[in-house]
Amino acid sequence: MTLAYWCVLAAILLPYAFTGFAKFQGGFGPRQNHNPREFLDTLEGARKRAHWAQQNSFEITPAFAAAVIIAHLAQTSPQPTIDGIAIAFVLSRFMYGVCYIADWASARSLVWFFGIGCIIALFIGTSA
Repeated sequence: MTLAYWCVLAAILLPYAFTGFAKFQGGFGPRQNHNPREFLDTLEGARKRAHWAQQNSFEITPAFAAAVIIAHLAQTSPQPTIDGIAIAFVLSRFMYGVCYIADWASARSLVWFFGIGCIIALFIGTSA
């Protein structure tokens, strides 16, 4: 498996880190699992923003996975380039979550656009 494929797995798992922050920060935890969606809707501040970062991460992951698969199949770029773009995307998603939780709205938007740029770069490639 290529490094880019491993990045897809990382992107799939990353939202759960944000969920963990939302659910377990402040002493709450497994006892809130009876109605987790209701519980998450009651959160405030950084924990609420962590929940929103988790939701956005789940929304963007399919596009990233498709871009990686298409880049591999179409050979849009050399493999090291595809791997590098995939790593950049995963790092951008981590930073997106950090910016969201910290309430750095402008930085969050910049990081989001960078991540979308990575997806576009995977589709377009460097050999076109």
